Amino acid sequence: MTTKRDWCAVAFALLAMWGASGVSAAQDAYSLNEQLLNAVRAGDEAGVTRALGQGAAIDSRNRIGDTALISACKKGLTPMARMLIERGANVSQADVQGITPLMAAAFDGNEEIVALLLARHADVSATDRVGKTAIEYASGRGHTAVVQRLLDAGIDVNTTYHNHLTALMWAAGYDQAQTVSLLLERGANRDLRDDRGLTAKDIAERTGSTHAAVLLSGH
Repeated sequence: MTTKRDWCAVAFALLAMWGASGVSAAQDAYSLNEQLLNAVRAGDEAGVTRALGQGAAIDSRNRIGDTALISACKKGLTPMARMLIERGANVSQADVQGITPLMAAAFDGNEEIVALLLARHADVSATDRVGKTAIEYASGRGHTAVVQRLLDAGIDVNTTYHNHLTALMWAAGYDQAQTVSLLLERGANRDLRDDRGLTAKDIAERTGSTHAAVLLSGH
C-alpha cells in the first residue's frame, strides 16, 4: 500500500529531475549562444549558420552587449551581416555603450551594410552614451556615401545633436572636405553655432582643417 510518505518521495524525485532538466537546457542554450558569438568573432559564417540552426538566440549578447549583428557590423563582415539581418536580427539593438549596428557600420564606412540596415528601418536617430549618432560618426570619419544614405533616409541635414553640434561641424572639424561639400549641397546651414558659439567654419579654423575652412568661407 502506497503511503503519503511514498507519494512525497516520488514528488520530490520528479521535481529534482525536472529541475536538473531545466538547468541542463539553460546550459545548452548558453553554450549555443557562446558558439554563435565566438563564430562571429572568428568571422566564421558557416559556424554562425550552424549555431543558429541548432537553436542559438540570434540577439544573444556578449559581456559588452554586442549581438552577433553588432559584431559583424563592427568588423565589416558584410555577407554575415546580411545573413543575420535576413534571419531577423534586431537592427536597432544597442550594446552597453549605446552603439547600434547602424552606428558601427556608419563608423566603419560600410555603405552596403548601412543600406541593408536602413531597408529594415534601423533607428537613424539613436544616440550612444556620449550622445553621438550614426550621421555624426560618418561625417567625422568622412564617409560621404554613408552620409548621403542617411540623409536620403530622412535625416534633417541641420539637426543639432549633443552640444548643439551638426553633421557639418563634425565634418569640418576633421577636415572632411568631400563630406562638407555634400552637406552644403544638401542645404547644411553654415551659420549654425554649437554651445560654445562656434560655427562650422570656426571649428575648422580652430582644428587646422584648412580644406574645410576654405569651403566654408565661400558664399
